Amino acid sequence: MAVARSWIRRGLESQIARPILLIVAIFVLWELVIRVFRIPPYLIPAPLAVAKMLVAEWPRLWQNGLFTAYATLGGFALSILIGIPIAMLIAYSRLVESYVYPLLVFSQSVPKIAIAPLFVVWFGFGIFPKVISAFMLGFFPVVVATVMGFKSIEPDMIDLARSMRASRWQMFVKFSLPQALPSIFSGLKVSATLAVVGAVVGEFVGSNSGIGYVLQIANGNFDLPLMFAALFVLSMMGVILFALVDIAEKMMIPWHQSRRPDAMGATA
Repeated sequence: MAVARSWIRRGLESQIARPILLIVAIFVLWELVIRVFRIPPYLIPAPLAVAKMLVAEWPRLWQNGLFTAYATLGGFALSILIGIPIAMLIAYSRLVESYVYPLLVFSQSVPKIAIAPLFVVWFGFGIFPKVISAFMLGFFPVVVATVMGFKSIEPDMIDLARSMRASRWQMFVKFSLPQALPSIFSGLKVSATLAVVGAVVGEFVGSNSGIGYVLQIANGNFDLPLMFAALFVLSMMGVILFALVDIAEKMMIPWHQSRRPDAMGATA
């Protein structure tokens, strides 16, 4: 009995079990509120109706979800391939920072939903406008976090590397990059969730596939269960991408994970 209780307690305290328990509690509370206050289905559907719609429309949601996933991954990959090198140039060159950084801030003040139709005009109705839209939303967090990561390196570390006669490449690999990786991954986590939003924004503007297209159809037909089911698929897509980035962070910088407050409390 003691072993079973210990196993159950560890399961309830795990990082996976806690969100699941919270989601279950939210669904139960959702169902109770609808039943107690007798909210009509055309305002908020019941969780059971959303679950039934999710099962019934799963092949359709899966097929359209793949298009959204491709656009999300493409935009996220572009955010990494373009954002990190630009951030490094900004961090190491004041001249580049003075020219490029204000332009990046200005670009973020423009609503993406306002310029998304231009991508359709320029690139057509294929997947490329959705990739660009996902890139536009996921690009800025990567740049800002990476710049902060490389600029937060302590001067004493740089002086130590110079005293050891390290080359610039050695200073970058041994000192600068490891110190900046936690900030870089923080930006990647934000970018992962925003890339999903960007892909859906591109699908809202012009598309005949994807979860954004399903949401438009559900909105036009006032099919709230289908709308909530599509939103659930989008949420899971963002959660999975976030979890993949978190796993990559744990693999690349395990020493940073051990310094977190929860890890320190567990070791204590």
